[in-house]
Amino acid sequence: MTAYALTDSWTMTRRELARWGRQPVQLVVNLIFPVMLLLMFGYLIGGGRGVSGEYRDYLIPGMLALTMAFGLEGTMIAVTRDLDKGVIDRFRSMPMANGAVLVGRSAADMLQSALALVVLIGVGAALGWRVHGGPVAFLGAVGLLLLFRFAMLWIGIYLALVAGKPEMVQAVQILVWPVGFLSNALALPDTMPGWLGTVVEWNPMSHTATAVRDLFGTPGAESGHAWAAIVWPLALLAVFFPLAVRRFGRLSR
Repeated sequence: MTAYALTDSWTMTRRELARWGRQPVQLVVNLIFPVMLLLMFGYLIGGGRGVSGEYRDYLIPGMLALTMAFGLEGTMIAVTRDLDKGVIDRFRSMPMANGAVLVGRSAADMLQSALALVVLIGVGAALGWRVHGGPVAFLGAVGLLLLFRFAMLWIGIYLALVAGKPEMVQAVQILVWPVGFLSNALALPDTMPGWLGTVVEWNPMSHTATAVRDLFGTPGAESGHAWAAIVWPLALLAVFFPLAVRRFGRLSR
């Protein structure tokens, strides 16, 4: 039964990857967007008030975390488009494992997210950013980033199933922006008003960004946040993964 579900999920993953060849512009835009944000905040807008050392060392790990929170609209639009056109209803009428469509979509998104990390890390290296931790710590940081992305992805899938139509995605996508910018990805919470700094410190993405900075060996980075960077995404997954699968199973009933 497990092999059957894995085969169905891989088939759906290949379906989503085939869209890359048919829509390469969308893939390129998704990869370039975080690079534009990095250059904009690093050189045009500036920042780093209260940050010790080079702001670039603080900014790039935060941008990596921010990239994992953004870009969900592609997955959400794909899910709602399939819902709107009845494609998912046709898949559900086939002898296919329940949820294979969602797993395939999430696998394709994770591959794109991994590619986005490679591109952004490469750009950061070209700008002079360096990782001061060892290879194990580096892989641990990448793992935390992808874990956070996976949790955010299933929140997006669930909200897409609730929205049901592509035109509703933009309204739902607005919810992602507070998660991204109300964090310590771009600035220290200590430089913010007291109540806002507290909200920022509780943001799950802030824990991921702080833990990643520590694992990358960023000068002055706080330690001890790795556990929270693991627990928060797992808690979100424990809530939204079953909600998404249950919602998918109840479609057209």
